[in-house]
Amino acid sequence: MIEKRPTILVVDDQRINIEILNGALSDDYKILAAMTGEQAIKVACEALPCLILLDVVLPDISGHEVCRALKNNELTKHIPIIFVTAQSRPEDELKGLQLGAVDYFRKPFLVPLIKVRVRNQIELVQKTAALEKLAWIDGLTGISNRRLFDKRYFAACKYALRNKRIISLMLIDIDFFKQYNDHYGHGQGDVVLKRVARALAEGASRPLDFVARYGGEEFVILLTDSCETEGALLAEKVRQKIEELAIPHVKSAVHESLTISVGVTMSPSDGSKFDSKALLEVADNCLYEAKSRGRNTVVSTDLKPQVPK
Repeated sequence: MIEKRPTILVVDDQRINIEILNGALSDDYKILAAMTGEQAIKVACEALPCLILLDVVLPDISGHEVCRALKNNELTKHIPIIFVTAQSRPEDELKGLQLGAVDYFRKPFLVPLIKVRVRNQIELVQKTAALEKLAWIDGLTGISNRRLFDKRYFAACKYALRNKRIISLMLIDIDFFKQYNDHYGHGQGDVVLKRVARALAEGASRPLDFVARYGGEEFVILLTDSCETEGALLAEKVRQKIEELAIPHVKSAVHESLTISVGVTMSPSDGSKFDSKALLEVADNCLYEAKSRGRNTVVSTDLKPQVPK
């Protein structure tokens, strides 16, 4: 597998400066270029580079204004910015750092110095990204954790309300998991959690499908931009997939092998407003109903959750 090279956006109104930086950095990084402030903002929002080298003096808006705009944008506020300028006054450097830049170096370029400082920033970005990824992953199963689900669910609800689209939500519980742990041991229980997580991720594998461990033996699947019947169909698919694993469970009261129960609901299909907390409660009620019906089943509803007045 070829490792993707980090991307750097170079913003400068002088082509010669872009060429110098490209020559110095292109062996190790993918270089994008912009010659105006507005173009820089557009490219940064579309490409989300790992680092931006930003000139202060630009033909339309200043580099300081570009930095301010990027730091006020949720998409780009995390991208480190290094100001590159001919300005040499301490107050110029101070202003750039106060706006959120991580570094500041002056023209004319000292290429070895640029390469070292860029390398240090890219390494910091990569280490930070690795730590953030660990914070979103469930340590046992390797799939997303509850923290990331909460974040994605909030974003999906905002998207659905804004664009009048449907989201589907599935809450999943492993049937009689406590009895499984008591009989087979917690070590084997951990193995089962991993196998179930992998099977759910394989079953919900499209780009907008999201699978997470909700807590304990509970999992959740979120479908963004779904149709009315999509959630129920996928829920039945993953229920069958778990049953087909044929994991022995002699302490199950409903089946000789491990099974799951699934509660499914969706946001209103007519695009009307809904309450995200109420939607979760509906899915949880459906899961409870699936258990009360004997487990190893799917209960789905298209009832609109009540919006608190």
